[in-house]
Amino acid sequence: MPAWLAQVSYLVAAVCFILGLKWLGSPATAVRGNRLSGLGMLIAIVVTLLDRHIVSYQVIAAGLLVGSGLGLWMARSVKMTAMPQMVALLNGLGGGASLLVGGSEYLKARLAGSQPALDVAITTQATLLIGAVTLTGSLIAWAKLEERMPGRPITFPMQKMVNALVFLVIVVLAVWQVVRFDSPAWPFYLVCLLSLVLGVLLVIPIGGADMPVVISLLNSYSGIAGGMTGFVIHNEELIIAGALVGSSGIILSQIMCKAMNRSLGNVLFGAFGGGGGAIASAKSAEGLTVRQVSAADAAVQLGYARSVIIVPGYGLAVAQAQHLVREMADLVEKRGGEVKYAIHPVAGRMPGHMNVLLAEANVPYDKLFDMDQVNSEFERTDVALVIGANDVVNPAARTDPSSPIYGMPILNADQAHSIIVLKRGMGSGFAGIENELFYNPKTAMLFGDAKASLAKLVTELKAV
Repeated sequence: MPAWLAQVSYLVAAVCFILGLKWLGSPATAVRGNRLSGLGMLIAIVVTLLDRHIVSYQVIAAGLLVGSGLGLWMARSVKMTAMPQMVALLNGLGGGASLLVGGSEYLKARLAGSQPALDVAITTQATLLIGAVTLTGSLIAWAKLEERMPGRPITFPMQKMVNALVFLVIVVLAVWQVVRFDSPAWPFYLVCLLSLVLGVLLVIPIGGADMPVVISLLNSYSGIAGGMTGFVIHNEELIIAGALVGSSGIILSQIMCKAMNRSLGNVLFGAFGGGGGAIASAKSAEGLTVRQVSAADAAVQLGYARSVIIVPGYGLAVAQAQHLVREMADLVEKRGGEVKYAIHPVAGRMPGHMNVLLAEANVPYDKLFDMDQVNSEFERTDVALVIGANDVVNPAARTDPSSPIYGMPILNADQAHSIIVLKRGMGSGFAGIENELFYNPKTAMLFGDAKASLAKLVTELKAV
């Protein structure tokens, strides 16, 4: 393929990525944006295959078959509740790919005895570091989300100092390899090993409440690693795609941190959700009682409500009850009620978790409202129906200066005329603290599995 044609094709693919990313920002154009981005990736892959003669086409075909087969299997078999884990795992695989490409290019240059240019040498070391951190950090995030290891923060004495020391050693060894390319190979392997260890050390002190931010940040890391890999192998398209993923991931992480009223540094190093606040909050709830409601009584409230705001949370995803929510909302609307869905930026376990979940049930996009759009409407709402959400509706964020979530913007569900909470029990959320909303005189608790409770509500609503 002529060089000019390859460059033009890469430019077209880059434009597809940029426009696709822009269109993904709106529900009305998201499908079109996804298809355009996919077209850009297809162009990039085809051009790379025709322009870059790195390995034989037999090896490429084998890789495509194995990768496509695994991807198809995962897409069809992974449940919606496991989507955050899958995203974390895919982030890790992206980082691992960058680590392998960067490492192979470095070793190939050593075998050939050709010292790379300074910029390539530096980006190679950055690729090793960021790719390895993304790989093991994402695996730890996956293990926490999959409950293969404790979701609470795991800390040990002088942890931050140990992390800083490991990072400093990596930097020193990386600089040594850049300056002394003819040095022994052991610094290369040590950089890879320590970077893998650093990824573990950085994620284990982060609790379950911060997993949405961590997944977003690791997604950014995978993009940065991919962009660095583009510099290593001189692929402009990979640089552009990596930069887009890296920058968008950082922006999303900052947005989510703002939604929790916390800094990114506090998320990464604050060991939030350790459970210390749960004891204090539990003591403050002593002597308070909760009011329970039957499915029949709750259905009566919903059936005669003129306005209902549904607040979905991770419990809805666990119960796989999104289709029943849609059916229940349809019944309320048939009786003349208006139904809206209030989406908190950090609801669930990954960015946009609730949006994806409700979209699967064909809930219209125009019924989904961000926190800033819907919060002022709760005080005029007849019923706020909270399904599996906890920390994002906890009034302690406004009223209790001693609470670890104090100052975090929340959905104003407590301002509705009536509140119905669907929950298995009185357990705390990811932040590990008691929810004051449960003891509000306007709140009625409908205990049980969300799917079973919603099924009863649907049955009772049809009889109202």
